[in-house]
Amino acid sequence: MKETIVKRIDEDTIRNRIIEMAGQIDRDYEGKKLHMACVLKGSVYFACELSKHLKVPVTIDFMSLSSYGDGMTSQGVITLNQDLTQSIAGKDVLLVEDIIDSGWTLFYVENMLLKREPASFEVCTLLSKTARRETDVFIKYTGFEIEDYFAVGYGLDYAQKYRNIPYIGELQFKEEQ
Repeated sequence: MKETIVKRIDEDTIRNRIIEMAGQIDRDYEGKKLHMACVLKGSVYFACELSKHLKVPVTIDFMSLSSYGDGMTSQGVITLNQDLTQSIAGKDVLLVEDIIDSGWTLFYVENMLLKREPASFEVCTLLSKTARRETDVFIKYTGFEIEDYFAVGYGLDYAQKYRNIPYIGELQFKEEQ
């Protein structure tokens, strides 16, 4: 099988939407300090670009979770590989994700982080795939609603490949001839 990528959302469209999102976040957090809790590895491109356009004071921390392994579908088991290094108690926390599809990873993370008593907690994702949603989750800031395809690029990967593509693409498999 040959892997091919079909461009779905170009780099300029992504950048412009992130700038819009940063403006909305700035308005919502005016006069506050924002603590971004970013989910590695996929959200790092999005989180860095978003933070560059925010005007409110920002601190950033990272956590690593896995549910896909090297496949194209979630294995249904969420593993915390690396926890946040800073306390979020009393902070205005914005969880930054690359993509939310079934919602189970977000459900797990949100429940875990809310027990740590942040002053506020909201979710920001670059991509949302509501067609695959299996649990009820609230996402305050969404970059793009996408159809049910396997997205790669701009931090999203397939078996650790394609993260560095500067756009969002659809991974497709074709029979080699």
